[in-house]
Amino acid sequence: MRKLCFALLLFFLTGRLLAQDDKDATIFHIRSANTSFPDTGRSKGHLYDKVLYDAATHYNDSSVLIIAPKKLDANKSIDLVFWFHGWRNNIDSAAVSYQLTRQFLASNLNAVLVLAETAKNSPDSYGGKLENNGVFKALVNDVMIGLKARQLVPQKSQSGHILLAGHSGAYRVMAHILKNGEVPVDEVILFDALYAETDKFMGWIAADESHRFIDIYTDHGGTDEETRGMMKLLDTAKQQYVFREENELTPQLLRNNRLVFIHSPHEHDKIIANPDNFLLYLINEPFLAALKP
Repeated sequence: MRKLCFALLLFFLTGRLLAQDDKDATIFHIRSANTSFPDTGRSKGHLYDKVLYDAATHYNDSSVLIIAPKKLDANKSIDLVFWFHGWRNNIDSAAVSYQLTRQFLASNLNAVLVLAETAKNSPDSYGGKLENNGVFKALVNDVMIGLKARQLVPQKSQSGHILLAGHSGAYRVMAHILKNGEVPVDEVILFDALYAETDKFMGWIAADESHRFIDIYTDHGGTDEETRGMMKLLDTAKQQYVFREENELTPQLLRNNRLVFIHSPHEHDKIIANPDNFLLYLINEPFLAALKP
């Protein structure tokens, strides 16, 4: 609670809700020309439900939030976990509200958590420049430059495994990153986010038998029909997957299956940190190694 109060105090003092600081991590922001915005597609803002979300307030932030464990072993490559937030959110509020920093550090993974700003505090799934070829690759490079500038990794380090995770409206930017394919992505985790773009996720799954896909959905988040439709497409394509109720899920099931669909009885905004599903999925992830003791 003290950390949350401190973060809120910083918000009132600086206008930015910073992610909770942690003794076990270096947490900082960079600016990148290779985030979603500004972008010509939202140069006049975005009209939704008769409300105009102007460009200056909602589509002009090129911030990237980076959380790097202080015990990071970066002698070879650097594994990256990208989180994309959903509607009416931003990178700092998402990190605090969904306890992403706490869960990520509790996973004890030898990796870096990255949150790149998309539509800021706006009801909008549009991914801006990140929907274009080459932009995500350039963003990965900017993250590496930021880590090197703070001497958190050696100058010769390169990016390693990449995992994409996101909530709600994050589905669109993630789907386009996969479709463009300029950077290999090993795993995708959708938190009540499969609203559309299913063909892009299907194409990525079919492209490589090592690709892992986790989809957790709820009854009232708007993803139920699309998720069941995707499972039917996988049946037609004779792709093996598992479906479980959330209370039936086990670590062994997560580790031993590459396509997992999970139905949750919880609310749309509760499935990330109440319970700690982000942590559960991370610690049973086969690509990312644990930090050394």
